[in-house]
Amino acid sequence: MQDLEEIKIIVTGFGGQGIIMAGRIIGKAASLVDGNESTMVQSYGPESRGGACNAQIIISANPIHYPYVDQADILICMSQGGYEKYIEQLKAQGTLIADEDLVNPADGDFDAYHVPATRMAEALGQKMMANIIMIGFLTAVIPAVSVNAARETIRHSVPRGTEELNLKAFAKGYDHGLAVLKGREKKAAGQTGAIA
Repeated sequence: MQDLEEIKIIVTGFGGQGIIMAGRIIGKAASLVDGNESTMVQSYGPESRGGACNAQIIISANPIHYPYVDQADILICMSQGGYEKYIEQLKAQGTLIADEDLVNPADGDFDAYHVPATRMAEALGQKMMANIIMIGFLTAVIPAVSVNAARETIRHSVPRGTEELNLKAFAKGYDHGLAVLKGREKKAAGQTGAIA
């Protein structure tokens, strides 16, 4: 069981990107494998494929009494429209994780990560796995769910026969997240060294 306080996450994009599946995987990993409480609420636009959609996930070590996210700790954006609709719900000093080829965020009072998720998925030959790459990246940079929980949940959530490719996509996102964190640490250490 992950030892954590409540984390509120919004995953947004357009229909057909696997936004709802990503939300389900994060929520199931947190509750069924890590042993925390979790809720997920999903919302679709008027069109199922191509319309705006989002998944709101709350993860907590304690019972959750209200399942909707008013102010998110983490906003994962896979479309510009989703970013524009939900950026106001990202709390001050929260974390934005955006697909760098699909979202052009403005500067704001948040920590921003830019991930080439769709490009990485295309390199694997399966554009539809960008959502799994995002889960991998999230798992590396924010301790919302454990690596083991994410992997196990992906294995049991994706269509039969695609498990290994999805786990490869997760690993790509996770490794990219670790590399970004390492780069930030080196940059911070370099700045500290220059000041001292």
